[in-house]
Amino acid sequence: MTDLPRSQQPGEAAWRAIDPYRERVDIFGDPDELLSDFKAVPAAVGHLLAVWWCNSEVCNGGFHQFFSNSAGILAPEALAGYRSIGSVHCSELVESAIRMFGSDFPRDRDSRFARLSELEGPGDRREDWDPFYLLDDKYYAAKRMENLFAMMDQYALETAGLTNG
Repeated sequence: MTDLPRSQQPGEAAWRAIDPYRERVDIFGDPDELLSDFKAVPAAVGHLLAVWWCNSEVCNGGFHQFFSNSAGILAPEALAGYRSIGSVHCSELVESAIRMFGSDFPRDRDSRFARLSELEGPGDRREDWDPFYLLDDKYYAAKRMENLFAMMDQYALETAGLTNG
């Protein structure tokens, strides 16, 4: 196991692995193009990139935001990424959120958005309409407990060809 230098910010090694490839994976386009782009980056980087997008969106506005935004196209890859980096609790929560869409996850944003609308409940309060409301807080707690950024950094150093420099 490679230890991170104390001066390094959490997530820095993961970002160094992701940064050269992040614009090569177009989350705004066609699902088939995304999958082709995704397969063209090293697997470890793809795992980190998908986890980074998922975590960023969930921490900004919850799972609802992740799935309603373009980044939601990467949900299956994010699940694989969480599993690959060893994040047991976060991966279970991501899997629970994905399962709410049924057996065939909608990659297309319009289809995903339509399915989200079907999942939403009545009411004006977020806890009433947001089907992922309870999962969000569980995710935040799991992310802290597992120290997600440290896991990502460790994975980046061990699998993405990075050094501690």
